[in-house]
Amino acid sequence: MALTDDHDEYAKLVRGMNPPRVVIDNEASDDATVIRVDSVNSHGTLLAVVQVIADLNLVIRKAYFSSDGSWFMDVFNVTDRDGNKVLDTPTISYIQTTLEAEDCYYPEARNTVGIVPSEEYTSIELTGTDRPGLLSEVCAVLAGMQCAVRSAELWTHNTRVAAVVQVTDAVKAAGGAIEDEARIADISRRLDNLLRGQNGVRAAAAASLTHKERRLHQMMFEDRDYGAAGRPDPRTEVSVTHCAERGYTVVVVRCRDRPKLLFDTVCTITDMQYVVHHGTVSSEPGGGAYQEYYIRHVDGHPVSSEAERRRVVQCLEAAVERRTADGLELEVRTDDRAGLLSDVTRIFRENGLTIRRAEISSEDGEAVDTFYLSDPQGHPVEAKTIEAIRAQIGEATLRVKNNPLADDGGSSSGVAAGSTAFLFGNLFKFYRPFQNFGLIKLY
Repeated sequence: MALTDDHDEYAKLVRGMNPPRVVIDNEASDDATVIRVDSVNSHGTLLAVVQVIADLNLVIRKAYFSSDGSWFMDVFNVTDRDGNKVLDTPTISYIQTTLEAEDCYYPEARNTVGIVPSEEYTSIELTGTDRPGLLSEVCAVLAGMQCAVRSAELWTHNTRVAAVVQVTDAVKAAGGAIEDEARIADISRRLDNLLRGQNGVRAAAAASLTHKERRLHQMMFEDRDYGAAGRPDPRTEVSVTHCAERGYTVVVVRCRDRPKLLFDTVCTITDMQYVVHHGTVSSEPGGGAYQEYYIRHVDGHPVSSEAERRRVVQCLEAAVERRTADGLELEVRTDDRAGLLSDVTRIFRENGLTIRRAEISSEDGEAVDTFYLSDPQGHPVEAKTIEAIRAQIGEATLRVKNNPLADDGGSSSGVAAGSTAFLFGNLFKFYRPFQNFGLIKLY
């Protein structure tokens, strides 16, 4: 124990003598803001920096990183989603302050080890086998247990599903976390009953400071979605080769470019217990992305077997594809109320749609929910189905953000296929109570 304490004190001394240095430069590049970060190197340093940039929805156009012994240097060329430099003073100040804070890189420097009770919400984690209507059934159970969904994120990949749902107590006027341990256990039990019969399903209620999207990667990795049945996207290519003269393993990833791609790959590399010593990433013409990493395991050794090499390939293919969801991208924006999410997901289910991915949020009385939808076979949503949903969802704005039917040259629905369209209806005036739903009776 004394040895551990001595090591911690020495690590604190080293960090204190070498604090992170951050430079944000809008003059070095004509078309991007350049962020330079120098810090003491440790496992997870690169991920901590990339996570901050990703959470601000900034796009990393180009980057390189390199470690020299115990020192790490990152350089990122970033823009906003519209391709402009980052000129907003509060955003620049936030990046500077956050990346220069010690606990950004060393979570163990906090007073706890990343797990604390939350007074604001209760977090529920679900993993298991995906099936049509699953999110609808989960939301119905939560509504029946008087849980108000504050935010949620759901990913599906290779027949597996993972979700992190943050709920508040609808019984209390002020909301907040559910404090009754017996009630939390009952919620977990009912969700477990809902999912029972599917191999590898786990349901748990917890309050955690773990980053939500990183937690989803961890949950799907633990659930071995990378080994499940399914074909990788042919546009995703991962190669893993040995660099004998330097003792590194070289990993190259080529795929479609998209927001948060670097976060997803670095997150998985880090959680697989590999350290990135050098690397470069860039956007390629035609919407592609190129990533190259020189890695070693945390024990200092490169990838040493064909089985390990294949596992790295599979895990990085999964990391690239989990966040990708081809299909109709539909945003629902409306005043929040009890049971809203349950109603919306029920309507999708009744119209034969499967939710491939979902991002749920509620703030200041407004719900903004984005769903990625297809039919159960993975085919695009037909225009007549969009019209049926529009006819049922009212007192809300439906925004079609992406519609694969654009490839068909349009439709007769009146919705401009492939473009951003706003649909208005009278959906929730026809709201039906739960007695017609049945799930609450079952669970």
